[in-house]
Amino acid sequence: FSEFSDILGDFFGFGDVFGAGSQQRRTRTQRGADLRYDLTISFEEAAFGVKTRIKIPGTEVCSACGGSGAKPGTHPTSCKGCGGRGAIRHQQGFFTLTRTCPTCSGAGKVLADPCKKCHGEGHVRVEKTLGVNIPAGVDSESRLRISGEGEAGSHGGPAGDLYVFLHVQEHPLFGREGNDLLCTVPINFAQAGLGAQIEVPTLDGNETLSIPEGTQSGHRFRIRGKGIPQINGHGRGDLYVTVKVVTPTHLTKEQRRLLEEFAALDNTGNHPTARKLSEKVKDLFS
Repeated sequence: FSEFSDILGDFFGFGDVFGAGSQQRRTRTQRGADLRYDLTISFEEAAFGVKTRIKIPGTEVCSACGGSGAKPGTHPTSCKGCGGRGAIRHQQGFFTLTRTCPTCSGAGKVLADPCKKCHGEGHVRVEKTLGVNIPAGVDSESRLRISGEGEAGSHGGPAGDLYVFLHVQEHPLFGREGNDLLCTVPINFAQAGLGAQIEVPTLDGNETLSIPEGTQSGHRFRIRGKGIPQINGHGRGDLYVTVKVVTPTHLTKEQRRLLEEFAALDNTGNHPTARKLSEKVKDLFS
């Protein structure tokens, strides 16, 4: 019943009818606003995690007045305009109309002597330096929440939270799909045809990759456990290496002679693609 009278009192001023008009309105605490901070990190920092420090503008409770807004040694006094209710009521026949007190803005209290440090606001503007621990495995648009580091609350309310949005820079060698890494490495004609041991880059340093003879351009190799760490700390993704056979553009006389000899000896029918094409042609005309 008391809640019903409070609702009516707030909207229509019926609180007086139910005997609630004599109760003073309490100053409500208010939670501080949340803050957003955008942080750009490197590809390697996203992969392996990093501890960094950021500077953020914000507010904190005034240390001089403890958030009351009053000069130290004094206290807010009850508003004379509304008698401490925070609202002014006007009787019009059976109805009582209520509006927010313009003197105290609904707080029910006024500052006779405001705090000089915060000018009666109860909080001050500051620039805070915070340590941020970014876990391994994050990606762009990952969001970190730091509790209580947002704007200061008012009237004793709790502070808001700080949300750090991450933006990961692109890497010159690697692409990313989830926790897997992708890269393309060039090999020459001899390495593709004869096979070779080549060095490929990883985030942990170079790794030896065996190229079998007859490798075709575009073939993809998988190196397990050389991708991005799982954000929950259990395992890592894989590295997928695509080889690209590079055709030489400037040949020496000796290189040209050897390639011409190879061309004379080459039986293109042994090429897997050529065999498949030949079979399709036979099927078409058979």
